[in-house]
Amino acid sequence: MNLNGYIDHTILRPDCTMEDIEQLCREARQHQFAAVCVPPFHVKRAADLCEDSSVAVATVVGFPMGYASTPSKIEEIKRAIDEGVSEIDAVINICAVKSGNWNYVTNDIDSLTTATHLKGKQIKIILETALLTQEEIERVVGICLDKEVEYLKTSTGFNGGGATLEVVELLKRLANGKARIKASGGIRSRWEAEQFIKAGAERIGTSSGVAIIGG
Repeated sequence: MNLNGYIDHTILRPDCTMEDIEQLCREARQHQFAAVCVPPFHVKRAADLCEDSSVAVATVVGFPMGYASTPSKIEEIKRAIDEGVSEIDAVINICAVKSGNWNYVTNDIDSLTTATHLKGKQIKIILETALLTQEEIERVVGICLDKEVEYLKTSTGFNGGGATLEVVELLKRLANGKARIKASGGIRSRWEAEQFIKAGAERIGTSSGVAIIGG
């Protein structure tokens, strides 16, 4: 299986440097990964480094907690797109989900998706599934499908567990072909990546992209 086109080559450590980003982008271009995913601070440099290549540039919004206000998330999206990203990975407001404030959750996802789509870009909604019940996952997925998000993403990798095969299979079933699945968090080997793809993931978010394709 050729895994290169599935990988979002990722570095989101709080202490990552410009040199780290430059290496990440070199590796992504060399191996023709689907995208790089970098902190908002490094977006402009990553966009410059990936220009004239097939590698998309993604960044995170409301990361990693998700409880930033909707207007602040929208400003993050606008700034990131202005600086060159083509994909947004945005965290849902988990506090609102846990509080049962579904009007807020719906408005948050709708606003983030609209802000992204108005600029012709794609959005991945991060559910942080390890913190949600199956009922909550099903309800959030329903909202995402109604708002026509491109991707359902399992996890940030920073809060609780990462991706599991069971949750990827669940998301794939719930999406029913209306959204793609990104598995993220704790995927470090080729065998793991292949299992997630077989389970239904169409993107793999990992900081171990080079090691994965090397087997």
